Amino acid sequence: MIKSIINEKDINKADVVLVSASYEKTASSHKGTKNGPKKVIECLDSQIEFFSRKYLKNTNNFVKTAHKNLGNLDKYSPPKTLKKIQSTCTDLIKKNKFIFLLGGEHSVSIGFFHALSTKYKTSDVTIVQIDAHCDLRKDDSDYNDNPTDLAHSTVMRHASNLGYKIVQVGIRSYHEEEYKFFSDKKNNITVFPWSYPAKKPEIADILKSIKTKYIYITIDVDGFDPSIMPGTGTPVPGGLKWNYGVKLLEAVINKFELVGADIVEVSPQADTTITEYASAELVYQMITEKFRKKLK
Repeated sequence: MIKSIINEKDINKADVVLVSASYEKTASSHKGTKNGPKKVIECLDSQIEFFSRKYLKNTNNFVKTAHKNLGNLDKYSPPKTLKKIQSTCTDLIKKNKFIFLLGGEHSVSIGFFHALSTKYKTSDVTIVQIDAHCDLRKDDSDYNDNPTDLAHSTVMRHASNLGYKIVQVGIRSYHEEEYKFFSDKKNNITVFPWSYPAKKPEIADILKSIKTKYIYITIDVDGFDPSIMPGTGTPVPGGLKWNYGVKLLEAVINKFELVGADIVEVSPQADTTITEYASAELVYQMITEKFRKKLK
């Protein structure tokens, strides 16, 4: 019998629910992120190895994972799309499911942030963001003739306004407005820049910057260097290297309580699966670390 990481059809019996949100209506550069969830699921389903080299066990023998596909969300308006994501995530949270959202462009996370606030006080949760960009714009009017405040470049502004604390890692491109916003201490944002003249921070320093028990991890794949994650809409040179990123994720999940996660902005390329494969590896390793006690 062929095995899969997605090993549970009944969501009510699952430990983890992968939610595919195929949406890219506000994407500002290269398109294709709406195809990301399907390709990541394909890698999770049949391509990556199930055996954990750290725990020496197959995670999918111990963790039940289901998949919920929200379909093509591009047919909806931004508000309706995010309401659909929010409603789905809220229902799953009520069932005490761990949700791993797969985008699509980064704006899909806004719906999840709202849903998570129904269970946790937002000031008790730190969003750890791996990203090349701050995504702190008020709206996308500086590059869109029909601006919206629900664009992929505004997602972390929404998170801040909801009251979440934010730690940004890998940042190396931002607008003047965003610089002013994260420099204002009342917005509770700590930025670890990833470009000259900044030095790569020690993982211990990033851990020290997190002051809450609960964390949410949001990964825009452009946070990693394009040599590792080339399939994305807005690649920026000089990002996180693979081993550093994996060690960071492992460290934060071990030290704090992970209450939700997403990986977004995967834009599959022709003739290579490197970005979706690497994304699937991150998903599986994060699930393994989240449920490590089940493997011991």
